[in-house]
Amino acid sequence: MILQNGEAWLVGAHFTPLKTACTHVVADPTRNRKLLLHKREIDRLIGATQAKGFTCVALALYWKGSHVKCEIALVKGKKQHDKRATEKERDWNREKQRVLAAK
Repeated sequence: MILQNGEAWLVGAHFTPLKTACTHVVADPTRNRKLLLHKREIDRLIGATQAKGFTCVALALYWKGSHVKCEIALVKGKKQHDKRATEKERDWNREKQRVLAAK
C-alpha cells in the first residue's frame, strides 16, 4: 500500500479477471488500485507512517457486489532482538524435526 499526494493506492495485489465478464477487453490483474478513504483517514495513515515509523498493509479483501473492501492496518516491524529470538526458535524446531525423523 502506498500513500502519496493525499491518495491511498493498493500496489501489488493480483485480481484475476472473470473470463465471463468481458471478452473484448483484457484487464490487467496487477494494476495499482486507488483506495477510497476519507481525508482524515488518509491524514492519520500518512502521519503514522512518516512520524512514528509504522507501515500500512492490507490484511484482507472482501467482495460486496461489484466493489472490493480492503481491510488495512498500521503495523510496526520487529526489533533486532525479536528477529534473533524468532530465528533461534525456528532453528530449534528444525533441529527437533531432524532428530525425530532420524529415529
